[in-house]
Amino acid sequence: RFVEAQDARSGAVDKPLVLWLNGGPGCSSLDGLLTEHGPFTVQPDGASLKYNEYAWNKLAHIVYLESPVGVGYSYSDTQDYQTNDTEVARVNYLALKEFFGLFPEHRNRDLYLAGESYGGIYIPTLAEWVMQDPSLNLKGIAVGNGLSCYETNDNSLVYFAYYHGLLGNRLWTDLQRYCCSQGKCNFHKNPNTNCTIAMSETIHIVDESGLNIYNLYAPCAGGVPGKYRDLDGVIVTHDLGNTFIWQPLRSAWRQNLLNLQVAKKVRLDPPCINTTGPTLYLNNPDVRHALHIEDDAPAWEICSFTVSRGYKRLYMNVNDQYLKLLSTGKYRILLYNGDVDMACNFLGDEWFVESLQQKVEVARRPWIFTDEDGQEQIGGFVKEFTNIAFLTVKGAGHMVPADQPRAAFNMLKRFLTRQPF
Repeated sequence: RFVEAQDARSGAVDKPLVLWLNGGPGCSSLDGLLTEHGPFTVQPDGASLKYNEYAWNKLAHIVYLESPVGVGYSYSDTQDYQTNDTEVARVNYLALKEFFGLFPEHRNRDLYLAGESYGGIYIPTLAEWVMQDPSLNLKGIAVGNGLSCYETNDNSLVYFAYYHGLLGNRLWTDLQRYCCSQGKCNFHKNPNTNCTIAMSETIHIVDESGLNIYNLYAPCAGGVPGKYRDLDGVIVTHDLGNTFIWQPLRSAWRQNLLNLQVAKKVRLDPPCINTTGPTLYLNNPDVRHALHIEDDAPAWEICSFTVSRGYKRLYMNVNDQYLKLLSTGKYRILLYNGDVDMACNFLGDEWFVESLQQKVEVARRPWIFTDEDGQEQIGGFVKEFTNIAFLTVKGAGHMVPADQPRAAFNMLKRFLTRQPF
């Protein structure tokens, strides 16, 4: 295991502790530390750091955990990196227990679990373990642009794409004709051959044409990436495998990629994201030495193809985990989404929260924050239910704190201090 802990900067005695997990599965939580909400953000040169005025450790002690084993600096002596959702939840719970054993001064703090992307699976399944342990003072969970349900994520993405001008009328008509019946559309797993053909075209536009799936309105770093690149004998792929997993062409492509690793090394890089800065920084020998990384530890990569290929997805929907948490009436839960992300779009998570059928406490409304000039601005929209809220962040993509740091900071502050959004 590798853990990076950032103590709260001020008022540390009373501050809660937040465990942070990035997603993937197979991507490093140090990306969250260095590019999203850590005290310093790494610059593209990979050598310099910039002070982050909106670092989350101003609000809490933040623990960044590399998970599963094999991600980032973490490694296994057995080199066995096959795992699954249930095992990862169990091991992360044990890692959290070990952390409190090593740092008992944090043991009695209010504890929050937070993450993004595939953290939509990691966080609620981990919370199932933590909520059963009375020695851990769990107060709530927060998930940003989370994969909460594959079906709603896929179905909503097609609507998102059409109403953001990505799909033409001819394709939309085909999708409606072949994938929908009696006002209900199934873009996720539809046996209709014509629907499959229309969905293949849709997937190409959304995920393979060169659009930045993490932020529709941001450029694609490095240009249009394609499905993969061959760099000096290393196959670089950009497919994390979280959308449209049941589409025949997608599943066939992914299986071929897994087989390819027998002959060539494969590297997993998120599409349209410039990973040069954190990669250079975290592989700098001086940085590794300062972080007490062992000499024989692997080079740091933002995502591990080895972990990703050996990962078994067990949960297609974490509805049960949320209902279990909500049934206690003890925990504060926040699902927040940047509203221009296509990897885990806001509409899918809004549908997911609505499906939990909790009592509405505050109708959907704008939420307000104060900008750098002291002007009130709309941060996005929020709908509050009993013990759970769904919130959008206007103009943010998949990595909300990177795109809208001030708004994200205000959101987290209200969440942790239990203020209304």
